[in-house]
Amino acid sequence: MRQKNDLNITSFALAELIDNSLSATSRNTGIRSIQIKLLFDESQGKSAVAVIDNGRGMTSKQLNNWAVYRLSKFTRQGDFESDHSGYVRPLPVPRSLNSDISYFGVGGKQAVFFVGQSARMISKPAESQDVHELVLSKEDFEKKEKNKEAIYSGYIQNRKPSDSSHITSDDERFLHNLISEERDKESFTAVIITGVQPDHMQYLKNYFHLWTRQLAHIYHYYIHGPKGNETSPATKDISPFNNIDIQISMFEKGKVPKIVNLREIKDDMQTLYINTAADSFEFKAHFEGDGVVEGIIRYHPFLYDKETYPDDPCFPSKLNDDDDDDEDDCIIVEKGARGKRPIFECFWNGRLIPYTTVEDFDWCAPPKKRGLAPIECYNRISGALFTNDKFQVSTNKLTFMDLELKLKDKNTLFTRIFNGQEQRMKIDREFALWLKDCHEKYDKQIKFTVFKGVTTRTDLPSKRMQSPWTIYAAIEWDGKTYKTGQLVKTVKTLPIFYGTIEKFFLYGDHDGDIFATGGEVQIALEPQALYAEMKTIPISKLDRTVPEKAVKKYIEDEMARLPDKLSVTWPEGDELLPNETRFAGAPIGALRIEILNKKGEAMQKLPGTSHGGSKKLLVELKVILHSPTGNKEIISHISQHGGKWPYWFKKMENLQKLGNYTLKLQVVLNESNADTYAGRPLPSKIFKFTIIEGKPEKFSVGLLELPLQIGVPFNIPLELQDEFGHATQLTTSIKPILEASGLTLQYEGITTGTKCVIKGVTAKGCINSCQGKNFNLKVTLPGLKEDTQIFKIRLHPGPPHRLKVKPDSEILKIENGTAFPFQVEVLDESGNITAQPKLVVHCKFLGASNLPVYSVDCSNAGKNILTGPVIHVQNIKKDQVLKARIEILNCKDVPPVDKIIKLLPSSHVARLQILSMDGQKAIQIKHQDEINWVAGDVMCNLIFQMYDEGEREIHVTPAIAEKIKVNWTPQINKEQLIQGLLPDVKVPTSVKDVRYCLITYLDDHVSLESAFTVRPLPDEPKHIKCKLKGPNTLQLGEELQSEIEVMLTDQYGNQVQSATSACVNSLGVSAPGLDKSNLKITWQESTLTMKVQGIRFKPCLLGSKELCFAWREFSDFLRLNLTAGSPAKLQFVDWPELEKPVAVINGRELQKPLIVQLCDQWGNPTPEPNVKISLIKSNSVKIVSSNQQHKTDETGRANLGVVCIHAPRGEHTLQLKATYNKTTLDCPIITLNVLPDPERPVCLNVKYDKCSSFQAGSTFPDFMVSVLSEDGNIIRNINPARISMKMWEAQSRMPVDVTVFSCSKVKDDKEDGFFYFRDKVVPERVGTYSIQFAFTMDKTNILTSDQIIVDVVPNDPVRLLPDSLPATPAVSNVRALASRTLVKDLCLCVTDEYNNHTGIDLVGRIIAKIKSPNEDDTEIPQFQGKVSTVVFPFNKGKAEISLLLAENSPGRDSTEYILVFEPDLPALRRPLEPYRLSFMFYNDFKKQQQMATLTKERDQLSQSIGVYRNWLDTTNQLVNEIKCQVTEAEAKEAQLKSQLRKYQIELPEENTLQYVDFLIKQKMLDQEGVMKQPRRTCTLPNYPKGNQDVLGKIAHLAQIEDNEAAKVISWHLASDMDCVITLTTEAARSIFDETQGRQQVLPLDSIYRKTLPDWNRPLPHLRNGKTFFRPIGNPVFARHLLTFPDNVEHCQTVFGMLLGDTIVIDNLDAANHYRKEVVKIAHCPTLLTRAGDRILSNGKFGGLQNRAPPMDKLRGMVFGAPVPKLYSTFAGQIDLLQQYRTAVVKLDNVNKDLDLRLQSLNAPEVQKKRQELAEQEKSLKLIEQKLGMTPSDKVTESLLQPVMLDMPDTPIPPKRMRRETMKKLYCSEEWISSTAKKQQQLLQTPTSELNGTPRKRKA
Repeated sequence: MRQKNDLNITSFALAELIDNSLSATSRNTGIRSIQIKLLFDESQGKSAVAVIDNGRGMTSKQLNNWAVYRLSKFTRQGDFESDHSGYVRPLPVPRSLNSDISYFGVGGKQAVFFVGQSARMISKPAESQDVHELVLSKEDFEKKEKNKEAIYSGYIQNRKPSDSSHITSDDERFLHNLISEERDKESFTAVIITGVQPDHMQYLKNYFHLWTRQLAHIYHYYIHGPKGNETSPATKDISPFNNIDIQISMFEKGKVPKIVNLREIKDDMQTLYINTAADSFEFKAHFEGDGVVEGIIRYHPFLYDKETYPDDPCFPSKLNDDDDDDEDDCIIVEKGARGKRPIFECFWNGRLIPYTTVEDFDWCAPPKKRGLAPIECYNRISGALFTNDKFQVSTNKLTFMDLELKLKDKNTLFTRIFNGQEQRMKIDREFALWLKDCHEKYDKQIKFTVFKGVTTRTDLPSKRMQSPWTIYAAIEWDGKTYKTGQLVKTVKTLPIFYGTIEKFFLYGDHDGDIFATGGEVQIALEPQALYAEMKTIPISKLDRTVPEKAVKKYIEDEMARLPDKLSVTWPEGDELLPNETRFAGAPIGALRIEILNKKGEAMQKLPGTSHGGSKKLLVELKVILHSPTGNKEIISHISQHGGKWPYWFKKMENLQKLGNYTLKLQVVLNESNADTYAGRPLPSKIFKFTIIEGKPEKFSVGLLELPLQIGVPFNIPLELQDEFGHATQLTTSIKPILEASGLTLQYEGITTGTKCVIKGVTAKGCINSCQGKNFNLKVTLPGLKEDTQIFKIRLHPGPPHRLKVKPDSEILKIENGTAFPFQVEVLDESGNITAQPKLVVHCKFLGASNLPVYSVDCSNAGKNILTGPVIHVQNIKKDQVLKARIEILNCKDVPPVDKIIKLLPSSHVARLQILSMDGQKAIQIKHQDEINWVAGDVMCNLIFQMYDEGEREIHVTPAIAEKIKVNWTPQINKEQLIQGLLPDVKVPTSVKDVRYCLITYLDDHVSLESAFTVRPLPDEPKHIKCKLKGPNTLQLGEELQSEIEVMLTDQYGNQVQSATSACVNSLGVSAPGLDKSNLKITWQESTLTMKVQGIRFKPCLLGSKELCFAWREFSDFLRLNLTAGSPAKLQFVDWPELEKPVAVINGRELQKPLIVQLCDQWGNPTPEPNVKISLIKSNSVKIVSSNQQHKTDETGRANLGVVCIHAPRGEHTLQLKATYNKTTLDCPIITLNVLPDPERPVCLNVKYDKCSSFQAGSTFPDFMVSVLSEDGNIIRNINPARISMKMWEAQSRMPVDVTVFSCSKVKDDKEDGFFYFRDKVVPERVGTYSIQFAFTMDKTNILTSDQIIVDVVPNDPVRLLPDSLPATPAVSNVRALASRTLVKDLCLCVTDEYNNHTGIDLVGRIIAKIKSPNEDDTEIPQFQGKVSTVVFPFNKGKAEISLLLAENSPGRDSTEYILVFEPDLPALRRPLEPYRLSFMFYNDFKKQQQMATLTKERDQLSQSIGVYRNWLDTTNQLVNEIKCQVTEAEAKEAQLKSQLRKYQIELPEENTLQYVDFLIKQKMLDQEGVMKQPRRTCTLPNYPKGNQDVLGKIAHLAQIEDNEAAKVISWHLASDMDCVITLTTEAARSIFDETQGRQQVLPLDSIYRKTLPDWNRPLPHLRNGKTFFRPIGNPVFARHLLTFPDNVEHCQTVFGMLLGDTIVIDNLDAANHYRKEVVKIAHCPTLLTRAGDRILSNGKFGGLQNRAPPMDKLRGMVFGAPVPKLYSTFAGQIDLLQQYRTAVVKLDNVNKDLDLRLQSLNAPEVQKKRQELAEQEKSLKLIEQKLGMTPSDKVTESLLQPVMLDMPDTPIPPKRMRRETMKKLYCSEEWISSTAKKQQQLLQTPTSELNGTPRKRKA
């Protein structure tokens, strides 16, 4: 068994032991437990592996048989008794999972001795009381073999369970625990392997995950069942295999045990194969007898950009990759997803045989030719084969013996398993179809990019498939990109297409890049000149192998074959030359034509293509005449190619029309006659020529100018023509001959040229008609071929010449008043009656005035009757003579005609007279007389008389009666008129109406009229009439200001003039509620009326009031409008409960505006405008109102606005004040219950350890800050960035450069609402500091805490330093004291690490010594008195020191020594470092003086160089930090710009800020527009949130989007909508007390939460993930329709309790159906329908109580609708735009700052300073060389150490901090050039200041 890769085979060895356990547990009815324990804990003995199962166990005999090698269950013979003699082969089961896999009697022993050296077999059968134990050892086997003893002999020990007394070896201590576990086990078997080989043990330890995964793979189907480990199946089948439990545990010393159950492993290969597969193909193979193989093939699709085929680094075939040659490696690319792995893994009796795989079968192998599916699909399949035991495997179960040979045998029958049924069919075709279906369904191989839109394809025949189609401009496929405009070629199309990509189609509605398995591509066929068409084909038919050059070459070759030009010849002559001119009728010769291509080859059809048959070419000949009216096609012929001549056209001889011609030869297509092909014109040729007229041969007469008249000359035009009728010219002189019967004709002459005219023709003769007469005129032109033309002319009479008037008598008689007719005729010079336009004949009468003028028009007939108006002369008594003159005014050449007229008197009616009969007396009524008569009466007995011009009376005849008319009646009695009687006149009923009576007579001669007026008079009294003088409005309690006038009238309403003052006594007045106490009635003599005053009403209903007035038996009514009285008090509108205090939160507005109404004393509203109203309040109450001045409007109302109240907690009153007419009105009082605002911060509460001390440079104690509201509670949900800590040195006011700290992160163990300031650094400088905490409420308001004054004390002593830094001493050992003085009055102090003076309480001493830098130097200078040390007292933190060098002291000349001051301070725990001062020692006095001067100069240079260096370092650091800020700002700007692109917002490169501001404004307007859209709101007033524990009313806690659902749920919860939800019972009780028990409350802490429904519980029809029935009506839990703006968890608790599992469904039918089905399996909750019905949980429905009313009936108690999603989208865009604007401004600022800094670095001053620094460094080096001192770098560093800055994140900006530091340190050059003492003082000052500044640490 030990082969290559033995370590990997370790897992297969363990599998042999698991096989035994599976067989042993195969009969278990319960759990089949198999445990593998790896005991690698050295403290429990040597390493061991134990395999334990709860199987049936083994008897002693069975245990003995197990130990025999190769004793299988079928071949146990010889000396060994078989215990399997009754073996029965298991029945067939799915996947052959029969557990019959412990087979050959070999594997177990091999596995044991492969892993270790010995094995202990422990087993107990169920029927035995003893445990049997057998030990096998490889060492014992070898020993027995060596001694030639029976190898298989041994001892089986029997013992009691749990008895481990026989275990004595320490190496097997672990057995005690294993044996102790035997208790209570009915049967078991344990195999304990000891002596585990080290390499196996290391493998098991190090690759625990790997080999457990392999075991899970081997036994996958035993663990998970026949279907395998489906991680998310729709339903889990109940399987007998769920009881197999294989657990592996590993125990190591000092480590947590590793325990894994193979069922829990999710990454074994079979699990990966199953769960990455999209579909499967099951089949079965039958082989010779009972040999059955079940198989499954799974498809792993290509998704988007990768294969989903799982990778297996541990697959055995991959372990051998190292042995493969390079050629095999190349297959990986070709096989794609699966790589080199074979398709099928092989399982034997359900167990994996790891080293046998089957590459493929013929029917599932990749085809040699392209199949239904692409070739890569064959590399996306995996499979498994499950055999029964009819197929042989090796004894170690690693390989099959001959499985693949048998399966690939030609007699093996493959069938497909479909829906569990075995079907015999062609397996290869079934597989190919299945693979094609998988590819189309699941593969996402083509990436469609560059989205262009969605369209409808009308080219598809199926309307269902016509839309939607998404258009793309490019695709990515198989590593290549295809896009619009690219040249492509197709494959598998008939014919093959070459073309350019136009667009790509993908079915479906998409909006961006997407992956898909296929689509269609639209191609414009190339060359387009040859094929002007589009083709749409599947993308899969694009040829992916053809190069673009090949496509271009094909297109070029095709283009060269197209026709290019025409060749024309004239075989028979008569050639037509370009632009030639010809006579009409000249012939054009025959044409011979050839079509040539670009190669010059003659062709007769289009080149043949692969697209179908080629098209024949024709030549079309057209002759086109270009006339003024347009081009006209004269000749059109088409010639086909045929026979001897390619194309031929015959001679043309019929061109006779004059004009410009074009002969066009055009190549056209045979079928369509199209002259273009694929958008390109076919060859053509054009000849242009002109045809003109010939010589004259005939003529015709043109149009004459009509009319033709007698005696009037006219012209005769002649038109000359050639033989074809074309107009031509007369070239010779000809005398025409004119002839006509009955006429005399003459002419003047004839003209020649282009126009031939016979001029001046005149005719004379008789014409009997005024309309004219026709004559035949004959014209002859001698010399022409056709010389004569006869045509008709019509002659009319000539112009007027004289008048003829009838009657012919000179004297005529007529009667006055009649007209006389004359008959007139107008004649020409030949006596013919003539007529012409405007031929008017006039007759004028003379001899009297006002005589008429006659006229008549003779324009039509030349004659007419001349008459006109009657001739009438006034007052004619006798005959009178008149004269008449007749003439034509506009024809002066025609003489007038005169006649005499004798006029006689008229006998017609001339006068009319009216009479009224009063008895026998007749009274004449003259014209326009006025007659008085009683109103409403009738005038009778009216007569009339008529007379002629001679005053003779005319008797009325019926004819005369017909002509008489009156205006007062339309009906006239004709008989009475004949008798002279007129109709009766009815008098008007109103005295104001006057009747005008008119009698008229009208005939043909005269018009007469006579008129009179009838005026009515009043009758007797019959009525009374009331009239109100003034407005009809009356205020309650006031008298009517207007007067009421009462008059007496007759029956027609006319005022009676006979009334007297006595009438007053009979008048009465009455009305409901009338107050008669002041009623007064008086008589008005001037108007004869009664006046009523003092009308007033008692308090009653306002409105219309009716007054009743009665006089005798007559009455009348008057309506008054009773209005409210004068304003007397004020009342509030819509504030019904003012007797209770109104709850309001301090600083907030009242729930609704204060609106007051003026009322009278009875409470009626009075519409009195401009009444001033003011609010009176106490001083403790502050009112913020939008309107300070309040006046009533036209309705008497005043809106005081929504008042904001600021007042202390408690009850306060507001009283209104108003005056009207200087009278104070009664005004109401509002009692306000002011509650503290829980959200308004009023103070900051700061807690810290006040007992702690503040040492310089240490950390402050933790500050815990909370923001308190008005109610004293802590405000939560505050942004920590709004809380800050400020610190500054104590002074009267806060400085500008205050240090600001931000709060630290809140720890998990702290409450919400507290903000912590931890690890804040105490200032490094000793002094008094102020600390204040601030809360930024908004941009202008900041809430601060009380200042905390802290005293910073020095820290622990760390160093010994002088007060002022001394100069470097230079001394000598001469006698002079000054030259021997080392230090004088040097004050040494103890300081902390920040240079603060400390140690005031320290007492000790300072020991001064002199040391040499060279330790070997023994010549050390001595102090005064020849001593080596001097002790100085140290008291109160300092010591005063003066030191002298001893005279003649030893020491080396020009040598540097160090003066050491060692502090001896016993009180300090840690000793301080001594202070060292270098000095120069000289033996020569002069040299010492010189060196002292150099030493001072050196000190000055050192300090100056240090200042320069620090300044330059700080400047460079500043520039670097600004560059970092620029980089960060650019990154931020780019990030925000990228986020804006996701919202389709593109920003311009220029004017970015202006555009962003415009966008922000536009988006805000859009957002405001969204919010202004009508939206459902809850109008129920919410309860004021005076406490943070108050959530609000239920109606305001949730929102619902759907209107119908909102209505029915709101109605369902109607009784709870007003309930206030609180977090605590205390808050609920407080509201209960404040409202005196009227408000519903519900505290959340009183809800029993265990009964609340699971918010995400599935609907009742879903059981265990399975749909029990298919519901209708879209059911959904009512709670899932709610959205919560705030407090989601609390709201889910509330509505979970109120709604429970209530379900909303569409309608009542759907609800009944749902309930009927649900109650079959579970309890059904309450059902609400969107239509408004309700079915209770007990099933009851119907009635008004279960029917929701309309929305408006809910009185606003309805859940509001949520804010539209578009609002949030706009809010996000606005926020991004604002952030982007800030980022752009910041980037601009930092760029400007960087530019300024870089410019300053290159400034002349900076360059000058750098030059000075270099010079000073050079000088310092020379001085030190002269002095012989060590280099000064260390000195400079120690000097500048206090000013080095630490620059981490701080509230103070680093740039600002550096600026201040530079001001303090390097402010002027004066310091650099000053004396040493001044330098020391200046240097010391910034050092102390900096040491006192807080160190910059992260706050």
